[in-house]
Amino acid sequence: MKLVSTAGGSPVVSFEEATKRGMAGDGGLFCPVQIPEFRRGEISEMRRMSFPEIALAVARLLLKGEIPDTDLEKIVRESMSFPVTLHPLRRGVNVLELFHGPTLAFKDFGARFMARALAFFQRGENGQTTVLVATSGDTGSAVGQGFAGVEGFRVVILYPAGRVSPIQEQQLTTIGGNVTALEVDGTFDDCQRLAKVAFADPGLSARLRLTSANSINIARLVPQSFYYFEAVARADSDERPVVIAVPCGNLGNLTAGLIAWKMGLPVRRFVAAANANRVFVDYVEGGSFAPRQAVPTLSNAMDVGNPSNIARIMALFPHGVETLREVLVSDSISDVQTKENIAHVHAHYGYILDPHAAVAYGALERHGADNCGIVLGTAHPAKFLEAYDPALRDSIEVPAPLREAQRLEKQSIRLPNRQEALNSFLLDH
Repeated sequence: MKLVSTAGGSPVVSFEEATKRGMAGDGGLFCPVQIPEFRRGEISEMRRMSFPEIALAVARLLLKGEIPDTDLEKIVRESMSFPVTLHPLRRGVNVLELFHGPTLAFKDFGARFMARALAFFQRGENGQTTVLVATSGDTGSAVGQGFAGVEGFRVVILYPAGRVSPIQEQQLTTIGGNVTALEVDGTFDDCQRLAKVAFADPGLSARLRLTSANSINIARLVPQSFYYFEAVARADSDERPVVIAVPCGNLGNLTAGLIAWKMGLPVRRFVAAANANRVFVDYVEGGSFAPRQAVPTLSNAMDVGNPSNIARIMALFPHGVETLREVLVSDSISDVQTKENIAHVHAHYGYILDPHAAVAYGALERHGADNCGIVLGTAHPAKFLEAYDPALRDSIEVPAPLREAQRLEKQSIRLPNRQEALNSFLLDH
């Protein structure tokens, strides 16, 4: 895989270099120069393969020549060691459950893969690498757990004070060891800006061997493409076109799906589902991108007003938003509608959607009729108990990893929303 910067000011780099650097020196994101395609028969054959086998087939095609096959197989199998479950709600609507990993969120796939890939690339090197990550909820704990105890790495997590769920905060602030949580006085976009500016500082980046573990890093997106192929392989489509509804925040998950589509994934349409933070909806509908301040919602991981990965989506569709509209539609779902969707699905199908999946479900209902619809279930509902009415909240079983995190003492450091404050912390600790 050869990659270039979305900003156009960086030379072609390998997957290894892009993974180590996280962001390009010109402030852009690394994006594939060319995306290889499966032959149609190869995708049909995936119906007879397990998820780790599908993941390895996708990784081999994307990363050909980057990692020796034996090592790549080890990385994939260790990373994809938990199930992906396609749960049917009714004919034509399914939930792809991506929350059976260690932190109960889809971010586990990308974080675990990236941690192992980066450890492979830096084997035998001396010194310490600083993994700097901004989170709107689940990324922080997934990355922290992925790198916890890994020699030669320290993880610094930036998260917005008061804007992640209490359980999410407990998860990302109780890992300890080589993982530090910084509680920033601001929004997720502020956290992301602080991280991006740090990466763009050549002196700071070189001195600390900084790399990103957000979906900024291409090594986070590659493994997220795996489960799209798994979803299609397990779908009972009855020859109907497949439509996949994706909860959208920083747009990393959607970008991974679009990469899978360019590899030949037989999907008629993606439904990019947003909450009240509808900056991407407005881009798709109007053709111009205008970042804005994020507002808090029930689906907090989607509260992003300046999504980084829109640069990659623009690079993947260089002829403009008109070509993007051929494969994608976007819609916004309010908090009121999110709660209505949760109540409806529970009442009719006995299933509890997390708030982010409930946003995607609402958008799919508007744009996925007469198709085989798949909603990405990105996190376990127990991570968002405060979003549910009391009766429903009491029926949600809290899994053991969350119960354990709740028993631990929060360990975080409050950080002013200033670049010099972050830079000083990184250099002094």
